Amino acid sequence: MAEKKTDWLFFSSWAISIIATFGSLYFSEVKHYEPCDLCWLQRIFMYPMTILLGVAYVKKDWNMSLYAMILSAVGGSISLYHYCLQKLSFAGEGPLFCGRVPCTAQYINWFDFITIPFLALTAFIIIFMISFMIRKGLKEGNK
Repeated sequence: MAEKKTDWLFFSSWAISIIATFGSLYFSEVKHYEPCDLCWLQRIFMYPMTILLGVAYVKKDWNMSLYAMILSAVGGSISLYHYCLQKLSFAGEGPLFCGRVPCTAQYINWFDFITIPFLALTAFIIIFMISFMIRKGLKEGNK
């Protein structure tokens, strides 16, 4: 029973990474929203997780959850910083390294708080939490 739970959790984290990846591709390739530099950095940490988690799920290698935690923690930190730049006036005008598209640009602003970095942050947090639950289960001896 516990192995089925781990299997379902791992599949869920992989599915979330797929949804986040295709979501970002939808915004850039279909809606033609040009990603800023911070968006590219977030993609660098999300896109590999689709492959990492997919291969790990097929091989039933639950230890890969550690790498998913690391990628999602770093990517989530970038997303949080990016979201703060967009929503908090005291965060500044934006980082010095933003290129053609300002990192403060808000292509979407659903309900006055949901932006693209917020969506990425949500995905990173969920993947991190699921990976943490899997790691905790592995340490306790449950699969």
